[in-house]
Amino acid sequence: MPSLILVRHGQSQWNLENRFTGWWDVDLTEKGEAEARAAGRLLAEKGLLPTVAFTSLQTRAIRTLHLALENCGRVWIPETKDWRLNERHYGGLTGLDKAETAAKHGDEQVKIWRRSFDTPPPPLAADSEFSLAKDARYAGIDVPAAESLKDTIARVLPYYESAILPALKAGETVIVSAHGNSLRALVKHLSQISDADILELEIPTGQPIVYDFEAAGRPGERQYLKDR
Repeated sequence: MPSLILVRHGQSQWNLENRFTGWWDVDLTEKGEAEARAAGRLLAEKGLLPTVAFTSLQTRAIRTLHLALENCGRVWIPETKDWRLNERHYGGLTGLDKAETAAKHGDEQVKIWRRSFDTPPPPLAADSEFSLAKDARYAGIDVPAAESLKDTIARVLPYYESAILPALKAGETVIVSAHGNSLRALVKHLSQISDADILELEIPTGQPIVYDFEAAGRPGERQYLKDR
């Protein structure tokens, strides 16, 4: 039975500092590295060994994948990186402290920016220090100025359908190391969660989520690997 393993990257430095991160490239903390290693050990302990991997173009997700694979003896499997698995772009909120942003704009406005399904935050200014216009990894890509969850889903799901699902249908055990919102997009689709309810779903760092697939390509129930 093919299985899909979803892992949100381990704690990043800006997770620790409570800052909006989005597409900005931030590395893991020591705790985040430990979470990634623990995810790999859990995969080995449960005997769920990936045969193919997908991740974003962001360091925190790539390093989480590599640390997890090292700890389950699977560093050699094929690996694909794609920007469509990147975190949601937080636009003009990028780099801001979440508590300070709430104090400045009000809790309700920040909640709308963070949790509304289709309302993006303010766009990132072209001259922002967080602009990715000169980042080589995004050459030829139309980097968004800001994204809602709906926008994120609009890029994640076509990639899932064109790249990840065919691997599952071929019988692979697939691991996807990505981000809170790109994984929320996948979970919404796979578990048939409503637009309203998905906004309340929290995906913890470094905790593998597993879907077992039927032969016809239909996903089963969502499970945390630690509970299997």
